[in-house]
Amino acid sequence: MSEPKRAPLPHDFHPEVPSFSVVSEDLAPGAVLADAQVHAEGNTSPQLRWEGFPEGTKSFAVTCFDPDAPTGSGFWHWVLFDIPVSVTELPAGAGSGDFAGLPEGAVHARNDYGSKDFGGAAPPAGENHRYVFTVYAVDTEKLGPDGDTPPAAVGFNLRFHTLGRAQLLGEYAAPAS
Repeated sequence: MSEPKRAPLPHDFHPEVPSFSVVSEDLAPGAVLADAQVHAEGNTSPQLRWEGFPEGTKSFAVTCFDPDAPTGSGFWHWVLFDIPVSVTELPAGAGSGDFAGLPEGAVHARNDYGSKDFGGAAPPAGENHRYVFTVYAVDTEKLGPDGDTPPAAVGFNLRFHTLGRAQLLGEYAAPAS
């Protein structure tokens, strides 16, 4: 039996930009997400730390995207932007809806669950999905959208203001029913 065809990753169709480094105490590259990052278990955003971003960076954005969601357009689990350039780490749980751990001025857009926070992994039973955590180095202090802007529109703005990108990929398979 062959593996199902995997959807492209979210930046496969964007202009190439320099990469930089992102690491996490909660997620190793290519590893399975911890229960804390699963929607029904902990729904907690992972700790992230980044460095080596391009000169001229004026702010950051962080997203989590599932390209394998059965929607035809993927699924946005987290959309956070206008993170000041002086901030190069987010603690675990910074993506909660109460904004604890977020720097002043950072904006949460609605995820595809409809909430302004990190929404954990929740693939259909028996499916293994990829979760792409991306930190964007942005060329402006304020990206422009507000917290009610849909994730795709935030992504549109990021496409034209990204100086560099750092990615961390995790996976999660929901138990078969």
